[in-house]
Amino acid sequence: MMGGEGRTTKDERQRTNGKGRTIIENRKSKFENRNSKFEIRKSAISNQQSPIPNLPMDPILFQVLASALVEATEEMAIALKRSAYSTNIKTRHDFSCAFFDRALRTVAQASGQPVHLGSLSESVPRVVRMYGPENLGAGDGILFNDPYMGGVHLNDITLISPVYADDVLIGYVANLAHHVDVGGGAPGSIGAFREVFQEGVIVPGVKLVKQGKLDDDIFRLVLAQIRSKRETAGDFRAQVSANITGIKRIGALAERYGVDVLNTFIEELLAYTERRTRAEFYRLPHGVYRAEGVVDNDGYAGEPVQLKAQVTIDADGILFDLTGSDPQRRAPVNSTYSQTFSACAYVCKSLIDPDIPVNSGFYKLVKMIAPLGTVTNCTPPSAVVGGWETHSRLCEVILRALAEAIPGRVPAGSKGMMAQVAFGGVDPRDGEMYAYYEALAGGYGGRRSKDGPDAVQTHSQNTENAPIEESERGYPIRIPRYELVDDSDGAGKFRGGLGLRRDYHFPDHDASFSILSDRDKWGPHGLFGGRSGKKAHYILIRDGEEISLGSKTTVQLKAGDTVSFQSCGGGGYGDPLERDPQMVLNDVRDHKVSVERARDEYGVVVDTANWVVNEIETERLRASITIKSGYAAGMETRIHANHA
Repeated sequence: MMGGEGRTTKDERQRTNGKGRTIIENRKSKFENRNSKFEIRKSAISNQQSPIPNLPMDPILFQVLASALVEATEEMAIALKRSAYSTNIKTRHDFSCAFFDRALRTVAQASGQPVHLGSLSESVPRVVRMYGPENLGAGDGILFNDPYMGGVHLNDITLISPVYADDVLIGYVANLAHHVDVGGGAPGSIGAFREVFQEGVIVPGVKLVKQGKLDDDIFRLVLAQIRSKRETAGDFRAQVSANITGIKRIGALAERYGVDVLNTFIEELLAYTERRTRAEFYRLPHGVYRAEGVVDNDGYAGEPVQLKAQVTIDADGILFDLTGSDPQRRAPVNSTYSQTFSACAYVCKSLIDPDIPVNSGFYKLVKMIAPLGTVTNCTPPSAVVGGWETHSRLCEVILRALAEAIPGRVPAGSKGMMAQVAFGGVDPRDGEMYAYYEALAGGYGGRRSKDGPDAVQTHSQNTENAPIEESERGYPIRIPRYELVDDSDGAGKFRGGLGLRRDYHFPDHDASFSILSDRDKWGPHGLFGGRSGKKAHYILIRDGEEISLGSKTTVQLKAGDTVSFQSCGGGGYGDPLERDPQMVLNDVRDHKVSVERARDEYGVVVDTANWVVNEIETERLRASITIKSGYAAGMETRIHANHA
């Protein structure tokens, strides 16, 4: 630091830059981590204010601290995934980490799961205030998953720890991890449940960690409700390790720069983020935009779950009004306030400069109306285990509302579901109970100038697919088929991505298998003339017979059974007859699109003897399809006119 105005210490030297400003440099300042040391020069402008208007601190130091705090949360994430036991956390990375200041404002988040964008920012302040900051000391940690205290579904459990420096509270670190099992009516804790009490253990906010040590009584009480005790115990300890890492990194920053400097930085970071976010929102086309959509079914009633969204963009920011969405159901499709807010926050973040930080300066401009007692803001004791399915479909509805306003930035419909699978039983290899969970990929929607990617986690999901080798090594199953679903794309000038097929075979034991997914009635929508993607299929294969399963169900399997999970493809973007025939040929040769589908949907005739496009026949066929389409459209117009 500077040795005082107008002078330097023995560890500092003066130099003059090209503009005549005197710069003080500290040659001893270093930032260390476990693997390397980086020399960082802290500079201050002598006798002059910052060259950036309204910035009360050195802009270089500002960027250093901004990067350091985000990196602290990223190191938390590394500690969590490297310490975890379950495939879902250590490999699929189904978790998020964040830092909050002493006023419980979000300051920094790791690049984890966008589904958690709003949930942590909603839940952490409520839980800490409920518990009482005065009841938390250094080394303590609160465990929490209550859906109606700002949480989401019960599998997502948060650990919150205070950060102190010299007995001064700086803030809080928190990490949220999806546990493979939290008890309840089925292994993996997902299924067609009707109330939250069937879904597993509810933790209202209890002090699991006291002065750096696990409270053995509470730990044993929680584990007693859970099937996969060894994995879950390891994952809880990994969460503790992640928070310890965050506390050390943020504490080191406070020690180096001082608590006052850190607090000044946080105030400016939030103000900076708000200014940039507000400017980005201002550039969006102002207006009111509406769309509707559905969750295909709720797992009990046959009718779909209606979702409505009105998006208002003006100088004050973006307002999402979900009035008109269905009342909450006695079924597993209800979304908590936090889950719904996460969908709105995700859409906003996807529309602005990706360089803008994610903190309370951003969140305060995301406004939402979600009427209490609806599927977008349910009340207890509603089941919430499938709330992420509703969240995922809501993302699609909101984006569809914005498609006309900003068509170049909105894709066609994507898988629009979490596509969750869970199963468990007694492992014949060691006689212990086991539970497995994962969320599968699907097709992404076609875009203005590109095809939708095949078999990816879409929009607010950022988890990875579990490798076959790890799944088969860790659990008593076999995965005989893991492949793209041919012809599942929504046809378009730019086609939708293909869905994913993953078969689970149980060779030597009985098991319980749950599906919590959707899209078994309708595939994702197309845009601007694009076709819908192929719907999803869920199939039980028993003794050679294929039995269709619902998208929200639990079945009891026998040794030798196989369940085939086939997710939907993405919607197409633009008229399929405008697709480059060479691109269609490439899809045929890659076995993504069949010869028949190339002809029927894209009007492209493929010469399979020479593997080239028959250009003459393609031109004739496309002209014929265009004429027929025009005639059909004219007939439809006349019919509507006669009825009117």
